[in-house]
Amino acid sequence: MPPDLAFNNPEALWALLLAPLLLVLAFWERRRRATLRFSAAHVFARGGRGLRTYLLPLLPFLRAAAVVAAVLAIARPQSRDSRVRDLSVEGIDIVVALDLSTSMEAGDFRPQNRLNVAKEVLADFITGRVNDRLGLVVFSGAAYTQSPLTLDYGVLKEVLKQLRTRVLEDGTAIGDAIATSLNRLRDSEAKSRVVVLITDGDNNAGKISPLDAANMAASLHIPIYTILVGKGGKVPFPQGTDLFGNTVWRETEIPINPELMQDIADRTGGEYYRATDPEGLKQGLQKVLDALERSKLMEGGASATYREGFHPFLLAAFGLAALELLLRATFLRVFP
Repeated sequence: MPPDLAFNNPEALWALLLAPLLLVLAFWERRRRATLRFSAAHVFARGGRGLRTYLLPLLPFLRAAAVVAAVLAIARPQSRDSRVRDLSVEGIDIVVALDLSTSMEAGDFRPQNRLNVAKEVLADFITGRVNDRLGLVVFSGAAYTQSPLTLDYGVLKEVLKQLRTRVLEDGTAIGDAIATSLNRLRDSEAKSRVVVLITDGDNNAGKISPLDAANMAASLHIPIYTILVGKGGKVPFPQGTDLFGNTVWRETEIPINPELMQDIADRTGGEYYRATDPEGLKQGLQKVLDALERSKLMEGGASATYREGFHPFLLAAFGLAALELLLRATFLRVFP
């Protein structure tokens, strides 16, 4: 047995004793089997022994081999991997504040609007997480928690799919969004806590000033990474549909405030990114992760990893048993 091979259920190997027992029983049964006697046996002797005569004694060995293979499969042979798996769960607590104001319908990311692109990129971002707890805050004229911090990425992506504009009162309450996100992170025990703010406009609503909210984040040692979505200036904006149901686009001025985004990031120790296309938004989210220090949420030591090796033994057991039954019922069938 190779030095790196071990059995997870070694006590099952005691069942290997069944194999010689089966061979003994088969031999004993053959000795006790009734035979037909002929007065002129020399007639048969001159005919010679056929192939069946030589193969028939092999049937008990096929059955014993099937039992041996099955027992080895049950014992679960495993080979140890040279790599060691770290059991410490590393993760960051991240709250994403996503702008749902009507300006996110702008078509400068066509064929999709800003919101649809942001949702797709965020879905990919969520899929790439392993141990990071994620939360989602949505805002326009007011801010609301759409999902608390969770490791259930499937549910989070379903929540993300349902997001629409024109559901909340219109506006861009950046300060309220930051404050709501901080409230989600306030009781977190993770060493790395961060807010990712994704917006396409300037603050024009809400009860809390964005800079006041940024100062609150700084006092809690929570960096805010701001991503400004869109090109700014005049951009295509939907103005209804024509007689054929096609969307009518019109160049509309949508104000942005990159200085505010930069100031929020600077005050909190975060970073400011500008996304003028889907790839830019994806890179911005990746840069956020690259800039963060991983925090240990749970200490668990280390463990070796193993590769299961029972599959070939299990296949061999089924194959040998099937071959033995097939031969016994056809070519090597014995009468009576």
